Amino acid sequence: MKLIERYILRRASLMFVATLVPLLGIVWVTQALASINLVTDSGQSIFAFLRLATLILPSVIPIILPFALVIGVSQTLTVMNADSELTVLNAAGASRMTIIRPVMILAVAMSFVSFAVDNFVEPYSRTAVRKMIATAHADMLSSVVQENTFRKITDGLYVQVAQRRNGGVLEGLFVADTRDPRFELVYYAREGAVDENSSALVMKDGEVHRKLPDGNVSIIKFDSYAFDLADLTQSVGKSNIRAKDRDLIYLFDPDPNDPQYQRNPGAFTAEIHRRFTEWLFPAVFGLIALVVSGDARSHREARVHPMITALLTALFVRWASFYASNNAEDSVYFIPIMYLIPGITAALAIRYLGRNKSLDIPVTLGERLSDLGNRWRAGSASTGGSGQP
Repeated sequence: MKLIERYILRRASLMFVATLVPLLGIVWVTQALASINLVTDSGQSIFAFLRLATLILPSVIPIILPFALVIGVSQTLTVMNADSELTVLNAAGASRMTIIRPVMILAVAMSFVSFAVDNFVEPYSRTAVRKMIATAHADMLSSVVQENTFRKITDGLYVQVAQRRNGGVLEGLFVADTRDPRFELVYYAREGAVDENSSALVMKDGEVHRKLPDGNVSIIKFDSYAFDLADLTQSVGKSNIRAKDRDLIYLFDPDPNDPQYQRNPGAFTAEIHRRFTEWLFPAVFGLIALVVSGDARSHREARVHPMITALLTALFVRWASFYASNNAEDSVYFIPIMYLIPGITAALAIRYLGRNKSLDIPVTLGERLSDLGNRWRAGSASTGGSGQP
């Protein structure tokens, strides 16, 4: 590799990393905060929260990595053009491959990284996350009965106790159950306890209020009543492993008795093809960035910023891919489209590069929008002025 190519590769890599790290940080924080209530409600430690937040990262890397690449490459080449470095390269007789080669080395390397994360790291992390969430739900059932605190066990089910005594005896029980839309149930009991053998909350000396949608309320008093938690504990204590959580070997030969496979076999087929197409996008986006910003241009030439053009083009291509992959679960006709989207995009980009053409958003569109904005501001100013005394 030539010295100038190593220089371009180093600058593009640094800009790529500088873009990737903040994007990952933002997405990581938003995803982690979405799970913080689960961790705190189930009494998990800060280390469990950090582990859960870390396991979320592999699932977002394949999505963010191509966009960080297209931003980093287009911004690097734009700055080099602004510093007249691309002009100097052209004047020195350097071929366009001097710019294309280091960028594509970085893009292809990131494609292999995306493939490894998507097929080996992400399935493990997704499975671990689901198991952690299932364990947290199961732990929440044992820690839910805390004094003078309403705790949500699941959607529509809340429990509160006034006092806990030795031997697992609970005093002042209150249970609100609105899971069935046909009626609402409210339980009051003087005392109760959790029977670990039958997974039931046994309540004594209380009453249950049953409210119908029409507003009628029936009250039944009881000496002893067992509130069954077996179905709830079994459902929240198990993790549902879906097609996205499976490794590549399992997707090729899924278990016929797998409930998820029996429920939606198309999801497993679509997931295989998604993994064989998604890893191509770093290389495709690298080509897009080269087409948009890989040529030397005069500073006087009016055009939309290359990074905006490259990013909008990449967003459109990625949206089309998401649309095809989501519909591939229900229709096999979308599977070829999943391969055609990156293939056609790469072919068009290579054709543009081979003919020394560049891709731009028409400046006339920006000029028209600017004119409309100026007219609107002028109209607002005249209207405001006419209203003055």
